Amino acid sequence: MTTPSFMDLALAAAQTAGQAGEVPIGCVIVRAGAVIASAGNRTLTDRDPTAHAELLAIREAARKLGSERLVDCDLYVTLEPCTMCAGAISFARIRRLYFGAFDPKGGAVESGVRFFGQPTCHHAPEIYSGVGEREAAALLREFFRARR
Repeated sequence: MTTPSFMDLALAAAQTAGQAGEVPIGCVIVRAGAVIASAGNRTLTDRDPTAHAELLAIREAARKLGSERLVDCDLYVTLEPCTMCAGAISFARIRRLYFGAFDPKGGAVESGVRFFGQPTCHHAPEIYSGVGEREAAALLREFFRARR
């Protein structure tokens, strides 16, 4: 049996979120090869429009590390981050961002406002897109298909 990749762990968090009725997006934050935070979307559960997987994982990682700066951390998320999450990733000084599916409507990394490419962006992580894209996109498609 092979060890699951960090994106596999993010996909598992997304599946858990989807089973709870949330949009199935999952995120893990990794430092020195170990997961230090993991979360799935909880906007409905928490009645909080900011409870995106990325923000929840960033908050957990910051608490665990005792710092608002996550300079030596990598973030894996199943969907291209929105503007709010891209801002949080920048403020947290995340080292590398890996994301799965592209989000042409709400994404802000390679779609939309392209947040990290703006001159007002203080910190831009290294970006690796399309990691686990097929699995992440399928999870989202199935979730929304079941609701239509």
